[in-house]
Amino acid sequence: MHHEILFVVLACVVGLWMTWGIGANDLANIMSTAMGSRAISVKQALVIAICFEIAGAFLGGREVSDTIRGGVIDINAIPNATPLLIYGLLSVLIASSIWITGASMLGMPVSITNSIVGALVGVGAFMLGINAIHWRIVGFIAISWISSPVIAGILAFLLFISIRRFILAADNPLKAAKYLAPLYLFLVGIVLALMTSFKALNHFHVDIHLMGKIIAVLATILVVFIIGIVAFHKIDRRAIGNRHQEFIDIESKFSVLMALTACAMVFAHGSNDVAIAVGPVAGVISLVKTGNTMHDGLLFSAIMLAGCIGVVLGLFMYGRKVIETVGNAITILTPSSAFAATLAAASTVVVSTSTGIPVSATQTLVGAVFGVGLARGIDALNLTVIRNIILSWIITVPVSAALATLFFYILQHIFG
Repeated sequence: MHHEILFVVLACVVGLWMTWGIGANDLANIMSTAMGSRAISVKQALVIAICFEIAGAFLGGREVSDTIRGGVIDINAIPNATPLLIYGLLSVLIASSIWITGASMLGMPVSITNSIVGALVGVGAFMLGINAIHWRIVGFIAISWISSPVIAGILAFLLFISIRRFILAADNPLKAAKYLAPLYLFLVGIVLALMTSFKALNHFHVDIHLMGKIIAVLATILVVFIIGIVAFHKIDRRAIGNRHQEFIDIESKFSVLMALTACAMVFAHGSNDVAIAVGPVAGVISLVKTGNTMHDGLLFSAIMLAGCIGVVLGLFMYGRKVIETVGNAITILTPSSAFAATLAAASTVVVSTSTGIPVSATQTLVGAVFGVGLARGIDALNLTVIRNIILSWIITVPVSAALATLFFYILQHIFG
């Protein structure tokens, strides 16, 4: 096979372009609740994005990447398929990059999961036939596109209802927050612990008994709990003035919870969306080197790191439009409502990615923001923005499939 170096260079360049687009769209969507509600500063967002995006990608991204590289298309459907698979994966990268960049320019939070899976199905059916598609896996993924935002929306609705009823609408809101905020902090600790502890243990192939896993989870919860309590104590030391100042202090506590929850959501994004993006890149390079889509550890780690860098750059270079759409246009967010949405979304994504099935972090968080807005009443929602977002989700799959098929035909015509 000729043009090996060209294929590798093209995969890396387009892959970097796509991860930049993911940062400008997907990660911007993930950070939109925290930044749109002004719960965290830009500097804090940068630290969270770098640390937890990389941690999530390296500790939890391999299962999802494996699903994308070999779980959608049956690479054994025809013999000597290496050139066709390379054209196919390159087509998927190009098509998804174009789509997510265009959506970012319009400020629409589309799903890279939908785009890549749609492109894989389209080009796979075109080059190998519909029987080469693992429809069972595609079906599971498609179901998750519907179920994940619905579940996240229900969880966010219930969380925000509890916050509003037991804290914001209490006779003494500040006193209620003092007693109940640690409970929400404990929930955040559980989500972060289940994500980071189990992912880390699996990544480093540490096989310990049940009691050891429980200890690891409890230790992580304790660390998160201590950090949160220290921050709460600093807020409680402020002089209490009028009722308006009390609500400011309450929202400050939820800003702390929001920052910790954002860490969980960014970790979940790294373990899902970055892995989805680098899957085709790793697949192309592995096909060029060995003729199959299996990766070696060092190569995969290097690709994953480059992907994380591209994602973070995309967020801070061009993520403003998507942040404005999700953080302000769907419904007005405060730190307390943003916390409810983000915790619900993080909980949903981490459970889904533990199965290795790619879910859309974008759709999950948008569903959670919708749930928070619904808890305030239908009038609190911008139905026009929601309609446009849903339409962009619906057309993502066919547009990506059509673009990928077109570019596959072009590459096949150029390279033979």
